[in-house]
Amino acid sequence: MLSEASVSSTSAGRRDGQRQAPSKSPAPVALPRTSEKEPPPYGAQHRQDALWEGGNEALPPLWQQFQVLDRTQYQDDTLFITSINRPLPGVRLDHPGQLVDRQCEWHISPFGRSYFVNHNTRTTSWKKPKPERPAGSLKPEGIIDGHSDCIWSLAYLKASCNVMSALEDGSIRRWKRDGEPVGKSWDGGGGTVHAIALHLDDNTVVSGSVDGRLRLWNIQEGSMIGDPWEGHDAPVRCLNWSPDALEIASGSEDGTIRRWNPDTGRQIAPPIETSHGWVGAIKYSPQGDKIISGGGDGAICVWSRDGKLLIEIKRHELAVTSLCWSKDSAHIFSGSYDCTIRKWRAIDGMELVVLRGHTNFVRSLCLTPNERYIVSASYDYSIWIWDLKTNQAVGDPLLHDDQVHAVAMSPDGKYIASSGIDKKIYIWSLEAALERHQVGVLRALLFPYLF
Repeated sequence: MLSEASVSSTSAGRRDGQRQAPSKSPAPVALPRTSEKEPPPYGAQHRQDALWEGGNEALPPLWQQFQVLDRTQYQDDTLFITSINRPLPGVRLDHPGQLVDRQCEWHISPFGRSYFVNHNTRTTSWKKPKPERPAGSLKPEGIIDGHSDCIWSLAYLKASCNVMSALEDGSIRRWKRDGEPVGKSWDGGGGTVHAIALHLDDNTVVSGSVDGRLRLWNIQEGSMIGDPWEGHDAPVRCLNWSPDALEIASGSEDGTIRRWNPDTGRQIAPPIETSHGWVGAIKYSPQGDKIISGGGDGAICVWSRDGKLLIEIKRHELAVTSLCWSKDSAHIFSGSYDCTIRKWRAIDGMELVVLRGHTNFVRSLCLTPNERYIVSASYDYSIWIWDLKTNQAVGDPLLHDDQVHAVAMSPDGKYIASSGIDKKIYIWSLEAALERHQVGVLRALLFPYLF
């Protein structure tokens, strides 16, 4: 599984605004004890010896550890949640703001199972806290349920508006908007798929996996075209087709950007060695003459197509995980683990706007076709719609039951697809969200004493 790193790590893996590409240590293979029917009671969170195999000297079952620069981090692979504290009974594992309910704490039982303490209700639970949905909050138009693992990436097919999903379990799936699967799932054998990118003609899609390889797929046949493309030395994190569809760019945890000929699967130039540590986002400009990248060092780099560094923007405080261009190539939008979305002037890197509202890492961005709105997905379990004329959030957030990894806009601009750790794709109506916001604004103007 690919992880993402931060000094205060949240979930779904290793996250760090200043990290180098991590190496994953194998987790113990022992299965968790099943004798614990209930978590330790409220008030019983005190230091004690671990009772799992190996005791305090070993990690709990189904955990892993890894290095982020000079710091060790620990991950519970059953819940996709990460701590900078070694998991031992009585040790609080979350950092402030990591859980959606700030009155909750994350602990581990003596037998090695994560559980959560709620100080509001003075109770404990095996389940992570979920956000409370306000009465009358917008519900998704549909929920695509049928995935076996968390979903890392989404892509919309233009002609059919079917949505494709890339999963932790290494599979790629295709769905109709009503949740009906289209064909069987694909599995190229490369492990977790963290990125997919569609060809402009909807006939092929490229995927990037934790094994560091790219794979090209025939969408109609659901089959891999040729052999996997080899070159990266670490998991592939991001992919993008050039506007002329003559090449594909990939970014990896090995810190490089590589450009590929989709007809041959071979690299067409030496790799671009970035300063990012790990490359988390990459995009060709609409004209195809530039490439932007972002990653673990928090910088945004603008490259010429032949790999010359043109501009380096250093204003984000943590890793950059998502990037967009405006259609005229005049502006760049970025999402970061510093919880912000920012707008930049592409010609000189001047910061124009900072959008604040998320309370945890921003993981994914997409623009509406008319570029009036930008949509963001975050580890705070929410999707926000932002009006780029007012630079304000539109209405209330759209909520998931767990952290959100990916967001995609349908080609017709009518629907937003979002996905993450809760193993579901939510389909939201952009029109419904905007109408609800307008109704709220009118009510506030007409009846201000009620609000």
